[in-house]
Amino acid sequence: MKSVMFTTLALAFLGMPVFADGHATGDANAGEKVFKRCKACHSIIDTSGDVIQKGGAVGPNLYGLYNRIAGTDPVFSDKYGSSIVEAGESGLAWSETDFMSYVADPKKFLAVYLDDKQAKSKMGFKLKKVDDARDIWAYLVSVGPEVVE
Repeated sequence: MKSVMFTTLALAFLGMPVFADGHATGDANAGEKVFKRCKACHSIIDTSGDVIQKGGAVGPNLYGLYNRIAGTDPVFSDKYGSSIVEAGESGLAWSETDFMSYVADPKKFLAVYLDDKQAKSKMGFKLKKVDDARDIWAYLVSVGPEVVE
């Protein structure tokens, strides 16, 4: 009986998502590879100026994205679209779920989040594979600052 209970508990725990740093369910190593698709527009540069991922400046720096209020990167502030800034002012702080929904269809995400069919996003790229989005999020969390809650 004990072995059946142990096996059941072990299988239950194996079926649960693994949280990298407690805040992401994807594979950070896979996310680093998939991030190559993001580098045309985004970089990852820490607060000391150390480059984690060299990339473009069309989009904001993604360092420290976990729990960051949307539309608030001070270096990028004058380049944000009004809808993403409004979403941040309405309380959007990046989580895995919101990030995954946003990168799948930025315009649709903002339209739903803001309850505004006219909402727009300057990010035209869509990341359709859920696993890719989850993995990129895990990568961003893994290279970001230590999460303190």
